[in-house]
Amino acid sequence: MLFLLGGNDKKPTQAEQARTENMERVKDLFLAGRFPVVTTEVLEGRAIGKVLGLVACRGYDSDDAFFGMTARAVNKGAQAIIGYQENVAFHPDGSKYFSCYGTAVQFDRSKRV
Repeated sequence: MLFLLGGNDKKPTQAEQARTENMERVKDLFLAGRFPVVTTEVLEGRAIGKVLGLVACRGYDSDDAFFGMTARAVNKGAQAIIGYQENVAFHPDGSKYFSCYGTAVQFDRSKRV
């Protein structure tokens, strides 16, 4: 006879908890309109001061992929994502795999276009 102790009552690690809290903060920023994500190469009315680089995330859930990408940009210190694109891969088993990517940027504080 085999008894398993502990079951599935595993507590989340500090890293998992921090990631979840960061995702919630990023969702709030985006949904409040304070973190723009655009498909264009410029954001009307704002001058780009610094390009922080490509941010990307992939996953089986579209929200996780999108907000994962956005969280990575926020962690880099970005104020927006420009050139946003997404792809969906359809697998023979019926599942979908989402890829989201864009360029993380900071705005130039001295120039408003």
